[in-house]
Amino acid sequence: MASAISQPKLSGIARTLIQENLLSEVEARAIEEQAHTLKTPFISQVIQNKKVTALAVAEAAAKAFGLPYFNLDTFNADYLPSKKIDIKLMQANRVLGLFVRNNLLFVAISDPTNIHALDSVQFQMGMNVSPIVVEDDKLNRMIEKAIESSDRSLKSLDIDDGDFGFADDSLIIEDAPVESEVDDAPVVKFLNKMLMDAINMGASDLHFEPYEKFYRVRYRVDGILREITQPPLAIKEKLASRIKIISSMDISEKRIPQDGRMKLTLSKTRNIDFRVSTLPLIHGEKIVMRILDPSSATLGIEALGYEPIQKERLLNAVSRPYGLVLVTGPTGSGKTVSLYTCLNILNNPGVNISTAEDPCEIPLAGINQVNVNDKQGLTFSAALKSFLRQDPDIIMIGEIRDLETADMAIKASSTGHMVLSTLHTNDAPSTLTRLMNMGVAPFNIASAVSLITAQRLARRLCKSCKVPLSVPKEALLSVGFIEDDFKEEWQLYGHNPNGCEMCNNGYKGRVGIYQVMPVTDAISRIIMKNGTAHDIADQARAEGVNDLRRSGILKVIQGLTSIEEIEACTNE
Repeated sequence: MASAISQPKLSGIARTLIQENLLSEVEARAIEEQAHTLKTPFISQVIQNKKVTALAVAEAAAKAFGLPYFNLDTFNADYLPSKKIDIKLMQANRVLGLFVRNNLLFVAISDPTNIHALDSVQFQMGMNVSPIVVEDDKLNRMIEKAIESSDRSLKSLDIDDGDFGFADDSLIIEDAPVESEVDDAPVVKFLNKMLMDAINMGASDLHFEPYEKFYRVRYRVDGILREITQPPLAIKEKLASRIKIISSMDISEKRIPQDGRMKLTLSKTRNIDFRVSTLPLIHGEKIVMRILDPSSATLGIEALGYEPIQKERLLNAVSRPYGLVLVTGPTGSGKTVSLYTCLNILNNPGVNISTAEDPCEIPLAGINQVNVNDKQGLTFSAALKSFLRQDPDIIMIGEIRDLETADMAIKASSTGHMVLSTLHTNDAPSTLTRLMNMGVAPFNIASAVSLITAQRLARRLCKSCKVPLSVPKEALLSVGFIEDDFKEEWQLYGHNPNGCEMCNNGYKGRVGIYQVMPVTDAISRIIMKNGTAHDIADQARAEGVNDLRRSGILKVIQGLTSIEEIEACTNE
């Protein structure tokens, strides 16, 4: 007796259409054979043969598997560039990422029996997947639209390469996963242009920010963030990957913040370092790049904006064989540049200089620089303890954050070392009371601290387009001018809101405003008596120490900045 020849097993969606009486078994097998020969999906072949409509197939599949049905015609095309799923993954598995809620990715699919496609998406995206049934023809059109949009977006970024390169870039890229070089080339050129433009504009930071419906790049120029461009949203993943590759980060890790560094080689004699930070947002990874130009540390103290008496006091303090010099001010006020400038002055073959920073921003030849690492136990205080066993002459601590570090710094300064560090306080007098509040004994503060500098950065008026102003004397007195200021002739200037080709809205560059307060015997006695910051400020003023507002007003009288800037960055 001849045995019956077994027929190939039908696909899941074919059996579903048979059960719903939309196809006969004979028709289903014939269409499957056609699809196999033509290498097309079964559903597409069914619709092409006009045996069943795309809507009927979608409704039958949704009903059979208890899944929601969604009409893609109602889907807002503005959401497509968000690319919840990579274009290549989308095309290969014929799926479309719609939106994400609570780490659950909702995926449009026409064949819910294609478990392999759903598993691939879930593995690639690192989140749970919830399928939504859609019509096959509409899904195909939407995927094609997304691909075309992505291609146009990437081609629109085709920018000439700059004459520079990344240090050790070839070594980093060899070990990194390589995507399509054709797709990546415009992104690489776009990033290169953004970096060069930022450097040429004198920016301190670059922000790459993804949002739901747009992507933007901002520069911080002269302390103010400015939107530069809104590139296509489709580039956000490739741009993030490119930045991670050249910054030696893990490009597969998108769920936690990362930190990295990269070096841009402009010429044989000039390199620019970047400190790179990533932050996972709800619509992608935000990346901030801090520009660390080593040349800023070699400008010299004359370029920073110290008044002659302030410069003299600072140089006298750091030239002593021992003592603690503190620089205070908010983030972005130029404390690091001030410290590096002092270190450059002190850096010579006859001294041993060690620094502990978080992180090291500007490499300096001849100085032993250490990156602190709290996770590994290399804290500021631990680094300082090690420095004391390394025969140091000068020590720089990035920041005094706790009592242990403060005590170690004071101990080092009291045992014959020059120590420089920073604190976050509003002005110089409050720095001393801050140390007391941290738990440092008043006697140790009075004997160890030799000088405190508080500082701010004010935008500098553009020399080409600053505007002469006439302001009543009474108005100037109300903001901090004194009668002696009017004994000599000087011109008040303001900024030109429209700016010129040389500046940004009437400002170009920044100038430092300082309060340089030596800790004299009289101030030491106030500290020993647990005096307040007001008591110390009164004594400093009596000794001729200008507060930040007064120092700013001198810059206004010199025509360097405007009254608006001084009022914005100083407290009276």
